[in-house]
Order: sequence, then C-alpha cells, then structure tokens
Amino acid sequence: MRIGTFVLAGQFPGQGQREALDRAVRSAETADEVGLDTVWLAEHHFVPYGLCPSATTLAALLLGRTRRIGVGTAISVLSTQHPVALGEQATLLHLTSGGRFTLGVGRGGPWVDLEVFGTGREALERDFPESLDLLLRWLTQPAVDADGERYRFRSVPVVPRPGEESDPPPPVVVACTSPATVRLAARRGLPMLLGMHIGDAEKAEMVALWRSTATQAGLPPEAVRAADHVAAGVGQVGDSQSEAVQTLRRSLPGWLRQGLSAHQTLDGGPRAMRDPRAYTELLCELHPVGDPQLCADRLASTSERTGITRFALMVEGSGETAATERNVRRLAEDVLPLLPGHAGKEAAATGVSVLSSRAAPGTG
Repeated sequence: MRIGTFVLAGQFPGQGQREALDRAVRSAETADEVGLDTVWLAEHHFVPYGLCPSATTLAALLLGRTRRIGVGTAISVLSTQHPVALGEQATLLHLTSGGRFTLGVGRGGPWVDLEVFGTGREALERDFPESLDLLLRWLTQPAVDADGERYRFRSVPVVPRPGEESDPPPPVVVACTSPATVRLAARRGLPMLLGMHIGDAEKAEMVALWRSTATQAGLPPEAVRAADHVAAGVGQVGDSQSEAVQTLRRSLPGWLRQGLSAHQTLDGGPRAMRDPRAYTELLCELHPVGDPQLCADRLASTSERTGITRFALMVEGSGETAATERNVRRLAEDVLPLLPGHAGKEAAATGVSVLSSRAAPGTG
C-alpha cells in the first residue's frame, strides 16, 4: 500500500492566491521530507477551487524542490491541450527527474475551458480516444505521424524520448468517472485514477469492470492483477474523530461553495452543484478522517474491498499552511505505522517509501 497526497491548491474564502499556492508547495515538500509516496497535482482553469492551471508546470517545480518523492498529475486535462505537447512535457519531466514523474490524464468537463482554448466539445467526447492514443504513441515510439479526425501531420521524430530498455516511458494513469472511460483505459492496460466522490462499493465495481474488459482485450492475467489503480480521497488526522471532522466542517463548505459555483458551463446553461455541507459530511464518512487508528482502518478497508493499493489524499482541508503541514506529518508518523506492510520509520530517513520500496523510480 502506497500513500501520497492530492494537491489542489484550493483558495479558501478570505485567502489570497499566493497563500494557497505557497501552502500547496509546502505540503509537497513536507510529504517528501516525511517519506510519503507520491504528490498528485490537480489542474483547473478559471476557478478558485484549484489555482493550478498547469499540473506539469507545478510538477516541474516540485520535482526540483524534492529529493525522492514521486510527482504525478491528477490530472492533466487532455481535452484542452495537444497530446504531442503534453507528451513532450511528460517525457522531459520523466527524464530530468530520474523517473519520478507519472502522467495522469483525463477528459475534464463540459466547461468554458473548451471554448477558451478552442478545442470544443468534440475534444471532450468524440476525440478523447484519438488524443489518448496519440499521446501513448508519442511516449513509446521513436517517430510519430497522425491521420485521424482531429490530428493530421507528417512523421516527426520524438525528441526527447526514453531510448533504452532500462529507461521506460513515464507511467500513465487515466481518470475514470464513467463505464465508458473505464473500458477505454482497460483496453489500453492503463491504471485508473478514481475520484473522491465515490465509495468503496462503486470503486470495487469499476475495478471489476476494468479487469473484465482488460481480460477480454487480451491483457495477460498477471498484468490485470498488477494494475496499479489510484484512489483519491480526503485525509485529515486528529486526536479524535470529532476533532478531525470539525476541522473540515469549519473550512470545506466555504471552499466548496466558492470553488464549485465558479465553474462556467460550455453552453452557458445552469448546472447542478453538490450541497457543500452535505458533500463535506460525505467526504468525512468515506475517507480517512479521524484519529490515527480510524484513518488506518479506513485505508486498509478500502484496499481490502477494492484491491486498490495507491491512495492520493487531499490534506489541505483545513485551508491553513501550518495545519496542513502538521496533517501531512501526522499521516506519515501516526497513521502509516498502523497499516499492513509498514516498512518502519527508518525508510523515510533513507529516502525509501514509508510503505514499500519502489521497484523502479516513478512507479508512483
């Protein structure tokens, strides 16, 4: 089991943008210091829900600021950028970081982003499989051309590229929120990134669908079993469950209300929005929010029920930099030792993942 953080760089009510970004960076540096596995970076445009408009840019900064931790995008929105440009960035980060980078991609949503960047609704719906396949070819082949509905160009060399068997391409995960995208990822053998809005039962259903689809597509049984899916969630450690829950009740509803209401739909029409308080309560019920033993029990239970062994936990729920740093440290020092397979505190000090040694850099 590998535990990492999920960084949104959320701007909480009354907070400046610089403060939100500084908190995000500091939380990642702390996660590296205490021996967590991966920092996963969200990407959003035009909303205070998350102030990072380019997950690969922030990943570059954090790869330079950290020593051993993996850094992944969760996600880079493929519908608003050219897959070749994203592939070039991913390969550059992968090679210059010694393999610590993981590329997470997804469709994104039907937001005004598609209008601003000129990609249109087709990029979100019809053209996403073509974009994903072009990206994967760019990450694995020495030269690439395209003759699809959306992209057409002559063969060009892939520069830079991993060029040796001992230097594989960066790992790729796909954000999945629908059965169609689960099947899309499974047919390509790509692990899923599952959102924090769903519980264990739905996660388990999606993993089962992925496995059956991958098997039907001819993926070897050992590859199906080894698929390294990632579950996003909220992690808040307190001396008691009530203390941890109260921390989130004070801060999350205001951030959710301000952030989610700022989304503009592509067609300008109204959109349904979750009730911020009800959503806060749901997150507290689903995820490791409580005293250390409760947090460990929920992580272990989710892993047992779903087969998922990688977690990306949103640790900035308090909205405060110092409190976020304490939360990250408590996650590593108080929760991880209670989990099965804990490698001991010495692992963090030697730069090895607290829960498991990496088989290879960048496996995330």
